[in-house]
Amino acid sequence: MNGGAEYLREQRRWHWAEIVFWLLVPAAWFVFPGYLVLGTQILIAALFALSLDLVMGYAGIVTLGHAAFFGLGAYAVGMLAHHGIWSEPLSGLVIAAVVAGIFGLVSGLILLRTTGLTLLMLTLCMMLLLEEAANLGQTWTGGYDGLPTVPIDPILGRFAFNPLIPDVQYIYILCVLFVGFIVVRTIVYSPFGESLTGIRENTLRMHAVGAPVRKRLVICYTISGAIAGVAGALWAQSNAYVNMSTFSLDRAATVLIIIVLGGYGRLYGAFIGAVAYMALSHYLAKIYPTAWQLGLGILLVCIAMFARNGILGMFDSLVARLRGKRVGP
Repeated sequence: MNGGAEYLREQRRWHWAEIVFWLLVPAAWFVFPGYLVLGTQILIAALFALSLDLVMGYAGIVTLGHAAFFGLGAYAVGMLAHHGIWSEPLSGLVIAAVVAGIFGLVSGLILLRTTGLTLLMLTLCMMLLLEEAANLGQTWTGGYDGLPTVPIDPILGRFAFNPLIPDVQYIYILCVLFVGFIVVRTIVYSPFGESLTGIRENTLRMHAVGAPVRKRLVICYTISGAIAGVAGALWAQSNAYVNMSTFSLDRAATVLIIIVLGGYGRLYGAFIGAVAYMALSHYLAKIYPTAWQLGLGILLVCIAMFARNGILGMFDSLVARLRGKRVGP
C-alpha cells in the first residue's frame, strides 16, 4: 500500500517537460499573434479531447456521442445570453458544466448498464436525439439556423469579449484549459484514477475485489460530461453564435480522431492531437481546398499502421530505440 502511495506521489510531481510545455503555450500569444483565432480553437479542441480521453482512454468507456455534452454546454450559454437572461462569461461556464454534468449523470446511470457496441450506438443515438431536440425547439434554440448572436459581458467586468479581438479570448480560454487540465490530472493521479485504469484493463477483476465499478464509471462519465460542457460553452462564447453543428457526428468524430492521433490514455495526447489535427486541417485547406481531408486520411492511416498509440506512442518508441542503441554493445 505504501508503494502505491509513493507511486502516485511520484506521478503527481510536475516534471520539467510539463513545465516547459505550459510555458510554451502562453508564449504562442507573442510568437504567433496572427494565428490567435486558430489558437483559441485549438485550445477548445484540446479541452474537449481531454474530457473524452478521461472516459475513453482511462476508464475504457467507448462512446461516439460525446458531442452531446459539448452541444449542451454551448446551447446553455448561448440561449441564456441570446435571450438576455444571463451573459456573464465565468458563471456561464459553471452553468454549462452543471447542465452537461447533470445530463451526464442521468444518461450515465442508464447507458453504462451496457458495454461494447451497444453502448457505442446508444451514445450516438443520445447525441442525435439532442440534435433533433435543438432543431425542434426553434423558439429557444433557433432551430436549424441556430442562434446568430450570443452577446457576452466583459470578463471580470473589465476585459471586452470581442470575437474580432482574439487576444483576450486566447488568455481567457488558456486559463480555463489549465484549470480543466489540473482537474483531470488530479483525477488521473489519484486512487480513483488508478481504479479507473483497473476497470479499463480488467473489469471482472475489479468486480472480484469489491470495487464499485458502475458507480465509479458513472462518476467519471459525469465529470467528463461537465468538462466537455465547459468546452462547448467556450466555443459559443468565442464564436458569438451557436448552431446545431455542436451536436453533429462530424464534431464527435473529430474529437475521437484527435485523441487517436495524439495518443489516448495520455494526458498530453489531447494537446498533441489537437495541435496536429487543427494545424494540418488549416494548412491543407489552404493548399487543397477541395481535397484537404485526403491528406488527413493518409496521415491517420500511417499513424494507425506505424505508430502505436498515436504521435506520443511513436515518440516513446523512438526514445526507447535511441536509449537501446546507447546502452547496446
